[in-house]
Amino acid sequence: MICTVFVFCIACSGFKNQSKKNTMKEKSNYCLAIMAAVLLMSSCQSAATSEHIAKEAEPVAVSDNDGFEQIFDGKTLTGWEGDTAYWRAEDGDLVGEVTPDKLLKSNTFIIYKGGEPKDFELKVEFKITEAGNSGINYRSELFPGVPHALKGYQADIDGKNNYTGQNYEERGRTTLAYRGQKVTIPNTAGESKKNAWTAAIVDGSLGSSDSLKTLIKSNDWNTCHLIIKGNRLQHYINGVLMSDVTDDDTTHRKMEGLLGIQVHVGPPMQVRYRNIMLKNL
Repeated sequence: MICTVFVFCIACSGFKNQSKKNTMKEKSNYCLAIMAAVLLMSSCQSAATSEHIAKEAEPVAVSDNDGFEQIFDGKTLTGWEGDTAYWRAEDGDLVGEVTPDKLLKSNTFIIYKGGEPKDFELKVEFKITEAGNSGINYRSELFPGVPHALKGYQADIDGKNNYTGQNYEERGRTTLAYRGQKVTIPNTAGESKKNAWTAAIVDGSLGSSDSLKTLIKSNDWNTCHLIIKGNRLQHYINGVLMSDVTDDDTTHRKMEGLLGIQVHVGPPMQVRYRNIMLKNL
């Protein structure tokens, strides 16, 4: 704005001195004044453009990780317990892998030994092969008779992204909320039919499962963020809420328990997890 006013003043000064009696020198001075005004305006515009680009280039603030603790050191399985035939630490990642010569007979978990979180947030990055089937269990308990097996809530993760983001109860009520659903589980009797809990009431939509699926990258790194507080269970993938469960079922729900990561029965596969961060609320 200041540049524009200054240019206008220069131009006006030229007009003010014009008359029929102008000498060639005066006309020359006027032309020089106009040229100076044009150059000055161009310089101002260039500076403004540079300032605008600089502002756009400023980094955007990332989500707040205050209060979160890294619970995987990226080098060893210290603090975790699982079958090392299927789990290892490699290149900063927690790797679960099923090979052709070591196929699973039952789902196996690597279990966090640092406590049984109640209300918490968990942030983690994951990458899974197309044939992979995995998940993050929480508020879970050991399933008797099967080594390294858990029963409880699970944030589902699979390589084809058919189920990633949904809420599934491992060895329990099965599917509590499909991707895109906001669900209440009432304190009434129900049963598992077609791999879903019949008593579940869909309260609202978070978007269609197919549209949410497009936000999940295949065979690439994604982020999972669980917000578990009271009887409300929210699963986010890449910053988008994928499922939202309010569990009023006092008979079956759990308010605290073990945290673990699954490798599922099936064909050879690999899943990687990194930057596993926990915050107790």
